[in-house]
Amino acid sequence: ALESIDFKNALAQFQNLVEKMIIQRTKESSGLYTKDDDEIDYEKFYKTTRTLFGSAVKDQDIQAFFRKIMSNPDERPEWTEIFGCFSRESVGISSASKETLVLLVSEKQQIAHSVVKRKDVIKGIVKVPLLRLTVTASQKGMITVFSKKKILFSYFFYFHQDTAWITGCDFLPNLNYVVAVTESTIILWDYKSKESESNGFVIKPMKNCLLCVCTVTMADNLAKDTILMGDDKGYVYLLTITSDDFIMKQSKAEKVLKFKVMDSESFDMPKRKLHDDWVGKIKYFPTLKLFGSCSTDSINSFVLDDIKRLEDHLPVKEFSVPKGVNAFTYCGKAKVIVTGG
Repeated sequence: ALESIDFKNALAQFQNLVEKMIIQRTKESSGLYTKDDDEIDYEKFYKTTRTLFGSAVKDQDIQAFFRKIMSNPDERPEWTEIFGCFSRESVGISSASKETLVLLVSEKQQIAHSVVKRKDVIKGIVKVPLLRLTVTASQKGMITVFSKKKILFSYFFYFHQDTAWITGCDFLPNLNYVVAVTESTIILWDYKSKESESNGFVIKPMKNCLLCVCTVTMADNLAKDTILMGDDKGYVYLLTITSDDFIMKQSKAEKVLKFKVMDSESFDMPKRKLHDDWVGKIKYFPTLKLFGSCSTDSINSFVLDDIKRLEDHLPVKEFSVPKGVNAFTYCGKAKVIVTGG
């Protein structure tokens, strides 16, 4: 508690220092400033900041913060920027001294291998904690499975007749497949398959443009998985896939590379229009047993309800945000959902 009070006092003094700097810089710009003993230059700013926060701040962060204020006092930086972001391992700092830092950020790991080519971007990153895997999908079709820093499996999806971009991905824990959606298809990749003729399946065609996908995590360990998808017309889809579907619904007439095609019409795929604009993100929360979906729609911005609502016409729990919602997440410890517009 004492450390908390001391930090609040130090923060208040720091913010007061910043206010004085902004006033000084504004007067300098208008030609009304006269230099005196209270002038705050970089040396004084550095010394005061170092006195207030000690080793919790770095020289480069103090310098960057000072430069931001001097270059544009109207767009003042947030106070947290003075502590920077610890993006690499701290050299020469013991674990005991690390505990004195005000903000602790976990050390980041960099994967040296390039997983996308030039002019390509990552559209989805999914962690699979039980298998200690990370799955990434790029816009132009590169899907990669990592284990720590090592690439385990990688596949480049390029369809000669289907130039649609990948818009999202997830992992099917029961079937042990990677699922990805493009603007017009659903991809199911058996990333561990050693058979040259059967690496996965493509479900097509989809009438609307698919924009996001997520897995519905259930308690049972049956040989089936359920996924949710959102499209550009505001619809949310519910699709359950079983291991039997891979045997019964394959099309013998068509193959896309090593992937067998399944007709989307052969699946029972309930859908419901929940938004009046694009579905930007969809996610299932196992602890709540509810799914969430968001849209830039100002009226039906965010929906949080049971997946059963996709198969009936009962009212859904929703709320409105001006200009909609672009992202959301759930914090189990605080029992709150946070949205970003």
